[in-house]
Amino acid sequence: MPKIETAHGAGGKIMQRLLEDVIIPAFGRRKIGDIGLDEMDDGATLQAGGANLIVCTDAHTVHPIVFPGGDLGILTACGTINDLTVMGAQPVAMTNTVIVEEGVEIASLQAMLKSLNSIIEPLGVAMIAGDTKVMPPGTLDGIVMSTTGIGIPYLDHPIADSGAKVGDDIIFTGPIGDHGTSLLAHREGLKFETDLKSDVAPLWEPIRDCLDVGGIHAMKDPTRGGTAAALNEIASKSKVEFELQEDLIPVRPAVQSLCNVLGLDPLHMSCEGTVVMSVDSKKASDILRALSKHKTTRDARVVGKVLDGKARVVMKTTIGGRKIIQVPYGEPVPRVC
Repeated sequence: MPKIETAHGAGGKIMQRLLEDVIIPAFGRRKIGDIGLDEMDDGATLQAGGANLIVCTDAHTVHPIVFPGGDLGILTACGTINDLTVMGAQPVAMTNTVIVEEGVEIASLQAMLKSLNSIIEPLGVAMIAGDTKVMPPGTLDGIVMSTTGIGIPYLDHPIADSGAKVGDDIIFTGPIGDHGTSLLAHREGLKFETDLKSDVAPLWEPIRDCLDVGGIHAMKDPTRGGTAAALNEIASKSKVEFELQEDLIPVRPAVQSLCNVLGLDPLHMSCEGTVVMSVDSKKASDILRALSKHKTTRDARVVGKVLDGKARVVMKTTIGGRKIIQVPYGEPVPRVC
């Protein structure tokens, strides 16, 4: 009888099948509003009692819980903030369930909660409810956090990941693969001449400025499954072809070097502070200008175009060829988000 594998939670093809075949069909009523469980977006719309909200939920687990550039608390906050952000929602509130293994130092838990608060409080996001559970030794690896984020649509409509249009420009808000690669290097004790750290960061403020510009048709933050999975999801749902230019894709030298050595692809490595966007080409320059004003997105660039073709992602290589970018089977680095 089939059993759950680590890859079932990694954001690739095997996780997609689990969602479609097992998890989603288990529920009869799957939406209250326009976007619900069937759409498999980063969150859902909630229309009830005259209120229009966007809600997302996520579990956060990383090993080790402190890593170069962040920790579990920062990862938890940014993951939730960014899921709301890419749906065009201003984050306003959050709940948090903390599951702790017996024997974890209370100071370690306090540090993770302090880190979480350091991200959400400056953004005006309130922690309004939560739950705490303790598990016996050996039944959990340290601390797991599970959050629900609540946001208000910033515009008069949410941004769905099915909205890419032919003629759009494709924008990456920063270099890709930093988070997954830095965790892999840290776990394996690999050293580089330059600092390699996670890109984990909240992206509401730069994306809010882009929403003010207008012209954003689809967005996604490429966490599990990496940029390849995020791009394929948008292209598939929007029924369009994404064409990327290999020489325009921003990848840090240390990330590329490690991937070359280990036979990995930066497009398959997770990000925690980057967004892929499909935008009106007439607005692209203004959107890039808005992104350039923020430290976390100052390296944003146009990397390709949306075409009228098969629902797929194609990359024009530096040697003049074309190759299809596939959804990864699973995440090359487990326990990253």
